Amino acid sequence: MTEEQTFAQRKKNPMRRVLLDKVTVNIGVGETSEKLQKAYMLLQEITGSKPVYTKAKKTIRDFGVRKGTNIGVKVTLRGEKAVEFLRKALEAIGYRLKENSFDNYGNVGFGIIEHVSIPGTRYDPEVGMFGMDVIITLARPGYRVSSRRRNRSRVPRRHKVSKEEAIEFLREEFGVTIVSG
Repeated sequence: MTEEQTFAQRKKNPMRRVLLDKVTVNIGVGETSEKLQKAYMLLQEITGSKPVYTKAKKTIRDFGVRKGTNIGVKVTLRGEKAVEFLRKALEAIGYRLKENSFDNYGNVGFGIIEHVSIPGTRYDPEVGMFGMDVIITLARPGYRVSSRRRNRSRVPRRHKVSKEEAIEFLREEFGVTIVSG
């Protein structure tokens, strides 16, 4: 089968559609301080959702980090909020993603160096500048069987989103340009 035939089959079968599952936005501060509270407020303002604190997994004496202390904030966006935020985030980086930012399972990650590059945000000297990581997770309908509590089941390899399909989805839906690198 040629690539055009497989694409046509994907269009016909609703279970082969690629969907935006979630967008996760993370700000790592590295310390428990007033700066962490500012990052929390900033992430809440930018995304419109309530963030959660991320904890250190292990103790690193050189950085003064103890296991279990709050060192960052993150928020998971789904549905229309995810699409809306993703459009703003992609505009901040000029709709360009590196090919090596994609993994083999439909996930894409990129960083935003300064939050003020996101359209609709302004610089507040009281808050300062923060960078953030944006992770996009793509899935197909029916993928929930691997993460539900009751009657959990395995998703076969053929039903997972490949790197090529993720690139194709972002090109079509969001107009992203893929840069080799």
